[in-house]
Amino acid sequence: MTETTDLSKTAAFIALEDEAGAHNYQPLDVVIERAEGVWVWDVDGNKYLDCLAAYSAVNQGHCHPRIVEALVAQSRRVALVSRAFRNDQLGPFYQELKRLTGFDRVLPMNTGAEAVETAIKVARKWAYKVKGVAEDEAEILVFSDNFHGRTTTIVGFSTEEQYRDGFGPFTPGFTVLPYGDANTVARAMHANVAAILVKPIQGEAGIIVPPEGFLRRLRQIATEHNALLLLDEIQSGLGRTGKMWAYEHEGIRPDVLIMGKALSGGLYPVSAIVADEEVMSVFHPGDHGSTYGGNPVAAAVGRAALKALVEEGMVENSARLGAYLLERLRAIDSPHVAEVRGRGLWIGIELVPAAGGARRFCEALQDLGVLCKETHDHVIRVAPPLTITRDEVDWAVERIERVLTS
Repeated sequence: MTETTDLSKTAAFIALEDEAGAHNYQPLDVVIERAEGVWVWDVDGNKYLDCLAAYSAVNQGHCHPRIVEALVAQSRRVALVSRAFRNDQLGPFYQELKRLTGFDRVLPMNTGAEAVETAIKVARKWAYKVKGVAEDEAEILVFSDNFHGRTTTIVGFSTEEQYRDGFGPFTPGFTVLPYGDANTVARAMHANVAAILVKPIQGEAGIIVPPEGFLRRLRQIATEHNALLLLDEIQSGLGRTGKMWAYEHEGIRPDVLIMGKALSGGLYPVSAIVADEEVMSVFHPGDHGSTYGGNPVAAAVGRAALKALVEEGMVENSARLGAYLLERLRAIDSPHVAEVRGRGLWIGIELVPAAGGARRFCEALQDLGVLCKETHDHVIRVAPPLTITRDEVDWAVERIERVLTS
């Protein structure tokens, strides 16, 4: 059990943050000062098993040595030249992403939200320049309980009222449909639909896994109506679900794949979209870009992060230990638990309303040395780095069971 005997350091850092920072987050009151692998330590010396993995940004584990080495080495050579000039890391990064995904072309950005915005832009331009949709008439189909980022365009098609409150007016051109209902999507299709934008699994909604065959049916519908299928794999991709990409569970291929987070192993903001030539060729010089997108450090870090993920068997570990963790969690007999669901090392423990919300359970887990985070009030998200061992899974489950059955 983790015990905090002196709260002075923690309290002091929390006071500094709360006094000077915008109050747009409600984090657990733990102040992390260092991390390694699946473990983190706070300013008072307490050690915790990280079961959030920075919302899947540190799939490779905290401070992975080969990624840190790439970051430091490249930073000492050249960090930023902008896209006004070329650099010796970007081309190799492109080639490695091409080999990993099987798509023709890569467009790098920085954050996940930027990557989603890029996918929206490419879909709309493709609709006008290739499909022949009348200017400003393109429509993109999205889904209830979606979370694709925090820009004003993206929150405009969110169904979470708090994400929209006070930020309008919003960008038109999006239609929201029920997640998991492919028949509704089929009925919503028409000639002006440019694309369907969907997450293979909804993380922020509480690790919602759609019905089997949902993605396959979306692929069929998009093809039948000459529309693009855009898959947001910012959290679900890069091994989180036990396959490199979550869409592989249904044997399909999107038209645009959106990625971020673990693309850098948590060391740097790196995101990208990949697509084939017909789609990506709608972009011409000056259409879209980023000062930092594709910079030498980002490319070097991305290359190291991908190599670590593949060469160290992290995807296979996610599949193997994810199935084991899901089995162990489902075996817990607790009156507080309504459902345990997930895929790979991405699991949601949904609590019954009478449990009083997931926050208090996460706080109790913190006291026992396990860091989780509530999502949508009643779900505990369990998503450790993909480097976790079976012994560490057992250590975490023992404490999760203690909290859920107390």
